[in-house]
Amino acid sequence: MLFRSDHAKPGVSTKELDELAEQNIRDAGAVPSFKGYHGFPASICASINEQVVHGIPGRHQILADGDLISIDCGAILDGWHGDSAVTVPVGAVTQDELKLSAATRAAMYAGINAIHPGARLTDISHAIETAVHDREQADGRSYGIVPDYGGHDIGTSMHMEPFLPNHGKPGRGPRLRTGMALAVEPMLTLGD
Repeated sequence: MLFRSDHAKPGVSTKELDELAEQNIRDAGAVPSFKGYHGFPASICASINEQVVHGIPGRHQILADGDLISIDCGAILDGWHGDSAVTVPVGAVTQDELKLSAATRAAMYAGINAIHPGARLTDISHAIETAVHDREQADGRSYGIVPDYGGHDIGTSMHMEPFLPNHGKPGRGPRLRTGMALAVEPMLTLGD
């Protein structure tokens, strides 16, 4: 059965989501890249509500109406790593949470749009931060950028240099070149 975000619904455990994701990865001929990575015990990270990232799925961690879950998943196919995350509202969530998710998505796309050969790494960081501030103005609220987490280069290994911060001044860091693969991963919170 193909994993879809609508599988994240009230009454489902994060372990069930993990098992479904792993089966889909393996059915596609790939290998879960998170499972066993630095001892991580699962194929996905399942982070609920105030958990920002790296939540460990469990049988007793049951989704409830109103939860916001971030599902981060990685796979290795033909020696190449992929890494993707999605935030899914479970049932009826608050408008603030929907705005948070939309602001994070907008920041991600702003970062992606800043990627081109010759750009500097922190041009992406600055685009992400600017998009967050623009959404704060539009939404009339404050979003926090988690400072110690961010994106990274990815390819034959999961986490490769350079680290990609989600904030900063433009024009710094290495120049981007054709063939680089970057995981753009803004992480925002409601407030600080």
